Amino acid sequence: MRTLIIGDVFAGHGLTALLDLLPALVIDHRVDATIVNAENAAEGTGTSARQARELLDAGVAVLSGGNHSLARRDFFAVLRDEPRVLRPANLQDDAPGRAVAVVETPAGMLGVVNLMGLVFTKATVNPFTIVDDLIAEARAAGAEHVIVDFHAEATSEKVAMGWYLDGRVTAVVGTHTHVQTADERVLPQGTAYITDIGMTGPHDSVIGVRTDIIVRRFRMGSTDRFQAATENVRVQGVVVESDDDGRALTIERIDLPTAPSVP
Repeated sequence: MRTLIIGDVFAGHGLTALLDLLPALVIDHRVDATIVNAENAAEGTGTSARQARELLDAGVAVLSGGNHSLARRDFFAVLRDEPRVLRPANLQDDAPGRAVAVVETPAGMLGVVNLMGLVFTKATVNPFTIVDDLIAEARAAGAEHVIVDFHAEATSEKVAMGWYLDGRVTAVVGTHTHVQTADERVLPQGTAYITDIGMTGPHDSVIGVRTDIIVRRFRMGSTDRFQAATENVRVQGVVVESDDDGRALTIERIDLPTAPSVP
C-alpha cells in the first residue's frame, strides 16, 4: 500500500494548492489512499464543513485533526456524522466525533488513529495510556495497515511515541508544528516515522501567519488578529509504502512549490 499523508493545511491558499496538486500527486506517487490533516484549513484555525466536503469529494480517504478541531461550530455535525473525519482522541472529554477510521483501499484496509500530545497542549488524557486501545479498535475493524497522526508540540514526545509503537503500526507521523523535519526513517521493527510532516500553506510566514503580525507580537506584545500569509505556498507531507502485512518499507518526504500566486 502507498499512503499519501498531507501536513497541516493552512487557510484558503493551502487548501487551493492541495486541491490543485492532489490529482497529479496521486498519479505520480501511485497513491492508494490519501490522509489530510485539515485542522487549520479555515483561515488558519479549524475546518469548515464546506472544506471537509471539498477534500472528501476530491478523493481524500480520511481527514485528521488537532487542537483546533473544535474551532468551527458548523464542523461539529461533520465530526458526528462522517466516519472518515477524525479529531484527536484526547482533545476534549465531550468532543463530538471519533478518533479512529478504517477505510477500504485498492491495496487493503487502512486504519487511521488521531491523537494529540500532552506536552504544551490541553490534552485531556496521556496519549501513551490510550493509544493501544485505539490501535486495537482499528485492528478489530479489519485494518491491515495503521497510520497514527500524532498531533504534538514536543519533539521528544513524538520520537518516544514512534519507538513505543515500532512494529505495531505502519507509521507514526507527527503534525502540528508546521515545520517539516528531515528525520524520516523506517524504525527497526518496521514502523515508518517522521517528527513532523510539515505544512501545506504559505511558507513566507511564521507557521502560516503574516510575519509582520507575529514579529510585532514578539517585539511589543501586541494582540493583532492573526491573518494568513499568502506567499510561497507549498504542499508538504510524506508517502509511506507498506507491504501486505502492514510493515513499512519506505517513507518519502513531499515538499512541492505551487504557482507564484494561488487564487
